[in-house]
Amino acid sequence: MRLIETPLHGAFVVEIDKLEDQRGFFARTFCAREFETHGLAPCVAQCSISFNSRRDTLRGMHFQSAPHEEDKLVRCTRGALWDVIIDLRPQSATRNKWFAKELTADNCCAMYVPKGFAHGFKTLRDATEVLYQMSTPFVSGAASGVRWNDPAFAIDWPGGEPILSPRDAAYPDYGS
Repeated sequence: MRLIETPLHGAFVVEIDKLEDQRGFFARTFCAREFETHGLAPCVAQCSISFNSRRDTLRGMHFQSAPHEEDKLVRCTRGALWDVIIDLRPQSATRNKWFAKELTADNCCAMYVPKGFAHGFKTLRDATEVLYQMSTPFVSGAASGVRWNDPAFAIDWPGGEPILSPRDAAYPDYGS
């Protein structure tokens, strides 16, 4: 397993090392000790999945407000997605910058999303499933977000017109 820092300080892409043979492969996808050596929170308090029936489904850009911020480890377990993070930390040198990575069931990569970041994704295939591991339990009253197409971030989303929930479509521009 390799943790590769993104251009946004504290956010990592997690790549696996597959041990393959005629049966398939085996790989470590999480190791608390490895995460700690990179200064990351290894706590997993909750795991969730998101199943998305259709290509171009967009979920985001979500975060938990203080004091319920969470670190996330996001992995595509079926299909493919364009995974996007935005650094919203007030004192960060990369504040308001975004980073994206294609996560697929085949490449087995994951995105480590630290506290203070917004997260979202757009599916690239029908029947895409996403696994989340979070450092704190979800608190519905702390759920918040920024608009997926806010010009303050100018995220380059692939594909066609997104399929959005009313909540995600109605988030205000950042700073509004």
